[in-house]
Amino acid sequence: MKPELMAPVFCFPSMTDLKNKSYWLLQSMRQFYTATFVVWLVWILFLDNNNLKVVLSNRVKMKELEKQKSILEDKIKKVVRERNEVFGNPKMLEKWAREEYYMRKPHEDVYVIVDENNQPIESRKEE
Repeated sequence: MKPELMAPVFCFPSMTDLKNKSYWLLQSMRQFYTATFVVWLVWILFLDNNNLKVVLSNRVKMKELEKQKSILEDKIKKVVRERNEVFGNPKMLEKWAREEYYMRKPHEDVYVIVDENNQPIESRKEE
């Protein structure tokens, strides 16, 4: 018989052929996913709008803002405490206005005694 007229015969590949093809397939898939991961990592770390530099600078800003927040919360607590003490008593209100804002009654002279740093002596008691 002529080889051109022969019907193709299906034959099962040998185990070595299957192992070689599957090994090649696994290697190519592994290379593809590794390359894709590396490209994604470079994109995220350096090229994206939220890259590593931006994230780290935002973290530093966040810590500074948290420190400011705690300082301001302490000041708010102090002001609320003073307000509750002062506005409940007219005598305390007058004392507070004189000490904090140096207010005075008409025809009254107020003298503020200061130390060598030009700070009122009363304010040193709080420190």
